[in-house]
Amino acid sequence: MSKPDSLNPPGTLDASGVPATSVREEVINRYKRHVNRGFAGLASVLGLPIGARSRGCFVFDEQGRAYLDCGGYGVFLHGHRHPLVVEAVKAQLDRHPLATHGFLNAELASAAERLAGVTPPGLDYITFTNSGAEAAELGIKLAHVNGKPRLVAMQGGFHGKTMGALSINGKPFYKDPFKPLLPEVDFVAFGDANALEEVLAASDNRACVIVEPVQGEAGVNIPPAGYLKRVQDLCRRHNALFILDEIQTGLGRLGTWWGADREGVVPDVLLAGKGLSGGVVAVGAVAATAEAFEPLNRDPFLHSSTFAGNPLAMAAARAAIDAIEREGLVGRAASLGEMLLRDLRTILQSACRDLVVEVRGRGLMLGVEFISEAVAGDFVLRLLQERMVVSHSLNAHRVVRLTPPAILAEAECEILFQAVENAAAGLRKAW
Repeated sequence: MSKPDSLNPPGTLDASGVPATSVREEVINRYKRHVNRGFAGLASVLGLPIGARSRGCFVFDEQGRAYLDCGGYGVFLHGHRHPLVVEAVKAQLDRHPLATHGFLNAELASAAERLAGVTPPGLDYITFTNSGAEAAELGIKLAHVNGKPRLVAMQGGFHGKTMGALSINGKPFYKDPFKPLLPEVDFVAFGDANALEEVLAASDNRACVIVEPVQGEAGVNIPPAGYLKRVQDLCRRHNALFILDEIQTGLGRLGTWWGADREGVVPDVLLAGKGLSGGVVAVGAVAATAEAFEPLNRDPFLHSSTFAGNPLAMAAARAAIDAIEREGLVGRAASLGEMLLRDLRTILQSACRDLVVEVRGRGLMLGVEFISEAVAGDFVLRLLQERMVVSHSLNAHRVVRLTPPAILAEAECEILFQAVENAAAGLRKAW
């Protein structure tokens, strides 16, 4: 079989004369040969399409069919290819895409100032990373160089799959094949401040607490009111470093700039990512107080990364923040999220009440918990058949997550509701 180099509209031929409909088979074969056989097999069984292009709230497959994208694990708050972000990246690409580390990086300095301007007060030092997991790694490093090597993480939490991040991941399935991981890691129940207090009381002032404002991969777990404030108070009382993982929740996803804002907390270290990309270029970041960052101020070579803070990513990050402000995406996420949560509850209660445990959410992070993993998986596939993309939860497979863009218009909300209603009706008949 010939190997097409590009994807074409349906009914056309590629440069080798191969029908566009056969492109998917060749992509799966390439996955088998060079990417991952297991994932190739899964994609083949599930009938996963190829993502060929994207625009706004939609992704398009190799046959030109549009899918409403409510997945993406929280990345696409701006939607796909937001014009402001794309233009900024294009301009930077034409000017200076990657930095030589022998020079100062003006784009890095500007992006750091921009991000520090929207983080909780006092988080003035910014280190950019290439991903959320890398941000978590730097958070762990900051804990160690500040004399806080005893890590206290939350059951069900998710901070990435690199070795340090795995050490504080709350799901053994991902961790066990790679043990031994970092020593001195304790886990407590998310939302249980009393359990946290017991661990910190025995920590000898050597602890670092890492927590998410809302647990995403654990299935959109929302803690009791006042929990984050209590975590902050306990960290202060026991001289523990407080790291807030806002990789998925930050930059408007919860209907506030940061999950920290809801209770007015200011961590020592804040992790950012996903939405910081503007949906265009991968970028993560760590924001820290002067005190927490001091070891790196004393020796700037304790942490470095060749591609982190590259001008292209910095252009995307600056433009992403600009777009959030100019278009009021934080307020839009709050109001849109309330409406979606209310109507999703109504639809699912009517269509398949006995199959749904709970519909919960905050802002545009929404979760539907089903009675079993099998039902949740069926729902994801039925939504795909309805041309709507959602995400499963890596640490809670019974929960299907919707993280739609804040730019959803009324027509797109109607598409969303109709897809959910049709998928739920199918579940009712099947289960």
